[in-house]
Amino acid sequence: MKHEELPENHSDPLLKVLHRSIRFAIKILALLMVLVIYWSIADVVYVLYLKLSTPPYFLLDIEDILQTFAAFMVVLIAVEIFINIRLYLGSNVIPVELVVGTALMAVARKIIVLDLKLVSADQIIGLALVIMSLGVTYWLIRKKNNRTNDEVKDKT
Repeated sequence: MKHEELPENHSDPLLKVLHRSIRFAIKILALLMVLVIYWSIADVVYVLYLKLSTPPYFLLDIEDILQTFAAFMVVLIAVEIFINIRLYLGSNVIPVELVVGTALMAVARKIIVLDLKLVSADQIIGLALVIMSLGVTYWLIRKKNNRTNDEVKDKT
């Protein structure tokens, strides 16, 4: 299945060329995202090597652990973005659940690395509202998808 918004066979020749061009650009984005994922993994390995090879050897303090978690989260977010791109290319459905889940993961990463000494109460309240909004949105989408899947199973 292909995206209905970018059909490969359009009656207007100009739109047909433009749609193919956009699909090609999205494929380039997918390729670049794979390169970013590998580069990010290499960065995680390099940073861990540097941290573990300096005295005290093979020990990480809390700040190092939090930075490592943040680096892992960046890789996972990049993987989620790649999956979004792949699903966008391969289906006629925009993966809303995955997009909201990716956004939730990105905000969670921000909170993991957040230095509470440098942020105001207003910023913390804002992050809390964003997380609550994304969490409720994700829950509602999952609930709707589960209900739809149950209805499909009942019909078969």
